[in-house]
Amino acid sequence: MGRHSLPDDFATEEHRGGPPPRRRRTVAIATMLVLAVAAGTAVAVQGGVLSFSGSCEDSSVKLSMAASPDIAPAMRAIADKAREDEVRSDGRCLDVKVVARDSYKVADALATGDKSLDFQVWLPDSDLWLDRAKGVGESIPITPSDSVASSPVTLAMVPPAAEKLGWPRKTYSWAELVASAMESDKVRLGAADPARSATGLLALTSIGASSDKQGGNSGTRVAETAKVLAQRMSDGDTQVLETLARDGSGTEEGNPKRNQAVLLSEQAAFAHNAEAAGEGKVDLFYPKDGSPLLNYPYTLVDEPKLSTEEARAALRFMTLLNDRGSRAILTRHGFRSVDGTAGEAVVTAAGGRTPQPYATAADAPTAQALQETLGMWTITVQSARLTTVVDASGSMATPVPGRGQSRMDVTKASLIQALGQFTPEDEIGLWEFATTLDGEKDYRELMPTRRLGDPVKGGGTYRDKLSAAFAGLEPVPGGATGLYDTTLASYQAAQSSYVKSKFNALVILTDGSNQDAHGISRSALIDRLKQLADPQRPVPIIAIAVGPDADREEVSAIAEVTGGGGYEVSDPAEIQAVILQAIMTAGQNGRAAQE
Repeated sequence: MGRHSLPDDFATEEHRGGPPPRRRRTVAIATMLVLAVAAGTAVAVQGGVLSFSGSCEDSSVKLSMAASPDIAPAMRAIADKAREDEVRSDGRCLDVKVVARDSYKVADALATGDKSLDFQVWLPDSDLWLDRAKGVGESIPITPSDSVASSPVTLAMVPPAAEKLGWPRKTYSWAELVASAMESDKVRLGAADPARSATGLLALTSIGASSDKQGGNSGTRVAETAKVLAQRMSDGDTQVLETLARDGSGTEEGNPKRNQAVLLSEQAAFAHNAEAAGEGKVDLFYPKDGSPLLNYPYTLVDEPKLSTEEARAALRFMTLLNDRGSRAILTRHGFRSVDGTAGEAVVTAAGGRTPQPYATAADAPTAQALQETLGMWTITVQSARLTTVVDASGSMATPVPGRGQSRMDVTKASLIQALGQFTPEDEIGLWEFATTLDGEKDYRELMPTRRLGDPVKGGGTYRDKLSAAFAGLEPVPGGATGLYDTTLASYQAAQSSYVKSKFNALVILTDGSNQDAHGISRSALIDRLKQLADPQRPVPIIAIAVGPDADREEVSAIAEVTGGGGYEVSDPAEIQAVILQAIMTAGQNGRAAQE
């Protein structure tokens, strides 16, 4: 069933031609409402109650709409005009009160069955919130219908930063654009929390899809992007705009708290530019592989409990939103039509300019893709507590072909590089292992697992001290690989120091198979790890086999019983990327197990 309409004096104009609305939801408003409209309209037409006679002071039907803050001003303007024009439903004037509410807050309240909600209509900025609102158990039912407007997700930059990336002549894919922005030390990139912002989540999902098309390790690229965004993250779309440099002055550009680039909707850029001046305005990059759309689905809240008058008035207001006058109001506020098309006036006012491909809409991401991205974001930005265990056996002195460095040298450099991806809140420690490294023990703790941002005696932070410890790692001449005893000891230590609310994991790097004939056996180790593993205190092992002599099957068998996984790299330089990918995967596995 398509968009609903009523034979009122304000006739609905269906959009003319063009592609169908993105993620179009043609869900019926509900059986009761449809029947009520069918029956009531016949009576109304016969009795003439759809005319404009009579005074609105005598009676009106009141509705309350909770609208996403970006579209709430346009909805108020349309509601005000409806009151002025005495627009009616079944002879009673429409009186719609519009309140601005963050979409994620409304979704969470609906999902938990919050009885204090006092609105009958919800207009979130994206239909991705509808699945979140459904919840389980005592959730409040919702009845979504079609979209009322749209706005593409873009990357906004202050003019000096945009100029550095070749705006407007140079075009980029999502993956290329974000990579170029992140590679420049002077382009600070910010975003709203994807757990609270449809703009942030859609952009991050698009980066992943774009990276997939270009090949390579797309999961790692998205994880790296998430780490960067997490360090300059704002709570919501309104707050992220406040982080932009206000002008082109050296003071603003040099302020470390100011961003030069932010993930933003076109409409948000439109509203920002309407109030900003000069270099405080933003320029927009529209990725050439398509921009996802915010799509504003019109949704009834707890429809079975609405009175017939309320339900029909809600439907009347929805049809009004497709009227020519209402669409003109939406355009004046920077919104596009439902199908994503826009006049050049909106685009240029928002900061777009040819040849940026502003008319291109991306395919809608699937619900699964969005959920996977959100899961990755939650885990990747969650503070991590990692114990890093590095093989120091003599074979780590073996040269890496084509590099002129040993396995240990390349491993150290990769670990130091990976360290830069973690925040001051992350906790990381360091062990090394080789046979009889410390008396009868095959292992030794070099640095306890501590917060990277902690100050240390003599100046600097724990990150600095840990980086120096990585740099100081050296192969033990004649030392063999004491993998099994080390794995058990380090796992027990990591589990005993487990910190709730952090992502706890054990990262083991080895270039060979176990060579300690006097220690625990492989089967005994796996049995012991099975006994120790606690779903309430998960510590997945991320085991990385480095070089041609390492046994991935062995490390995988050990790691998987803890909820982790085994990985193989032929070049130690790949360790940084694999660690980020492994953390993301292990975190998602842990979430799935808990759910």
